[in-house]
Amino acid sequence: FHLAGLALKCHWMAESHSTFTCEPIGLRMCQDLPYNATFMPNLLNHYDQQTAALAMEPFHPMVNLQCSEDLRMFLCALYTPVCMEYGRVTMPCRALCHRAKSDCHKLMEMFGVTWPDEIECSRFPDCDEPYPRAVDLQTSSDPTDISPMSVHKDYGFWCPRELKIEPDMGYSFLGTRDCSPPCPNMYFQRPELSFARYFIGVVSIVCLSATLFTFLTFLIDVTRFRYPERPIIFYAVCYMMVSLVFFLGFLLEDRVACNASSPAQYRAATITQGSHNKVCTLFFMVLYFFTMSGSVWWVILTITWFLAAVPKWGSEAIEKKALLFHACAWGLPGCLTVTLLALNKIEGDGVSGVCFVGLYDVTALRWFLLAPLCLNVAVGVSLLLVGIVALNRVRMEIPLEKENQDKLVKFMIRIGVFSVLYLVPLLTVISCYLYEHSYRSVWETTWVQERCREYHIPCPYQVEQTSRPDLALFLIKYLMMLVMGIPSVFWVGSKKTCFEWAGFLQGRRRKDSGVNESRQVLQEPDFAQALLRDPHTPIIRKSRGTSTQGTSTHASSTHLAILDDKAGSMHSKTSYHGSLHRSRDGRHTPCSYRGAEERSTHLHGSMPRLDHPLSTHSSLHRLDTPPRHSSQRDLSVGPSTLTTQGMSDSHATNHDDNDGASA
Repeated sequence: FHLAGLALKCHWMAESHSTFTCEPIGLRMCQDLPYNATFMPNLLNHYDQQTAALAMEPFHPMVNLQCSEDLRMFLCALYTPVCMEYGRVTMPCRALCHRAKSDCHKLMEMFGVTWPDEIECSRFPDCDEPYPRAVDLQTSSDPTDISPMSVHKDYGFWCPRELKIEPDMGYSFLGTRDCSPPCPNMYFQRPELSFARYFIGVVSIVCLSATLFTFLTFLIDVTRFRYPERPIIFYAVCYMMVSLVFFLGFLLEDRVACNASSPAQYRAATITQGSHNKVCTLFFMVLYFFTMSGSVWWVILTITWFLAAVPKWGSEAIEKKALLFHACAWGLPGCLTVTLLALNKIEGDGVSGVCFVGLYDVTALRWFLLAPLCLNVAVGVSLLLVGIVALNRVRMEIPLEKENQDKLVKFMIRIGVFSVLYLVPLLTVISCYLYEHSYRSVWETTWVQERCREYHIPCPYQVEQTSRPDLALFLIKYLMMLVMGIPSVFWVGSKKTCFEWAGFLQGRRRKDSGVNESRQVLQEPDFAQALLRDPHTPIIRKSRGTSTQGTSTHASSTHLAILDDKAGSMHSKTSYHGSLHRSRDGRHTPCSYRGAEERSTHLHGSMPRLDHPLSTHSSLHRLDTPPRHSSQRDLSVGPSTLTTQGMSDSHATNHDDNDGASA
């Protein structure tokens, strides 16, 4: 059984070798044998004689001390077998193996040399004949007289000795186990890598500064950023962590992404793979998790805009779904990260100094990077377009005040610009990944062809296309991965942010928490009514101050003032929610204002607080009027205009000019 298996293995090697020819024996140990021609690869999968010589070095002391007269012949039969006609292989007998092993056993223990498993005596045929046999010598010829006989077939990739890794570590390179790519990078030279390293470091510092500024602005005034724009803050936090990892990779250079070289074992520096390197594993977990989370938070941002623009959800209604948003944004990337850890798909990046996924494994690149990112883009862009179309329909079909029209246009422009600033880098990164996925095999074949003679491995046969990657492609990929975090500054960049930072640096804080500019468009009474109205309901425009022809300001957009008897001042507060009824799911529907109960209390000359609580909805709008002294004449209060399902009944009393303007 062992004889048949080994014969088939040797026959496969002879067929698979790119060129099968008899060649003179060059190993010093195997000179002056009954034969002087051998073939490669040999019985132990050594591609050339130089590799075979390195593998025979541990046995040199035993051969020199002549512990067994059969050891030298047995080793040469394995490392430089006699060359015969194509397709025929001869192997040493089992008895020859037993004599060599038993005679040199004690000396091998003294030198700390173990008998390799691949040359165990049980693997050879059960015979007791000298090597080579007479029939082998008859078919063998002098190598100078042998006409070249070639087998034109690609033998595939052989892992060089310099790139071999200890078994059972899960390393793999070009489909070969226990092998790893060279470090720092197999495609670029040291000067190119040095430039790329500094380039990535500078960009990571810029992105880290921008995202950190956004997060600190949020901490100064937490109530300023509520849904639907709250996901921008978590989005900024994600890319802050991404830029931090790239910055640490810039500082640590090759110490995390590469395994150190070992000249004593003839091993060069190789790329780190798997989870045995704890720092590399930590870098991978943080970088991949927050990259995916940032992409998911952008999708959630488009979902919140969609809910605010199409079904007209308010801030409180959207905020009730915050737990679901967090579960998706942190849970889904967490599951992908754990899956990659279980599959041992971590790979060091010799260009940036970090650890990521899909750098050498095309399958991992396809399913754990391209698939999630493309899915997020498809979902996010669809929801974004639907939301913008809904807002544009409101702007085109519903007559608003000129001021509200401008604010709505400004709001739509901000959404569009922010989305473009995110989508352009993301689509660029996806394009770079697709380009790598398409040309990775060509780059690898070109690298093997250029380095095969240096590494003493089989060269590719009949290479049809050769190509090397351009460093600019990798620089663009890293640039866009980091630039995706910078658009968060666009959203917080305003005069209000400058005032908040100025007050914070001066040791004081603004006590008037104004309404966020991005939500102020939805706070205007006319615009709010337009969003919430029934499509068949006529539009009732708001008066801009004074009453005309006995018509007061719209009742669905204002509440009467609250009179503070102790302070002697009166504050006017308006909210279009006065005519809205909040349902259980947080949405608002029009309802009648109970003016009769309020009028009975107003007739006593004082104005108590309205029973309706002030809403913290994203569309809340407050108008503070200057206080009036209590000695002023009493205000005559008329019935409010009632609006129910689009029907308006206006009843008003005449006020003086100042009172009308204040209302």
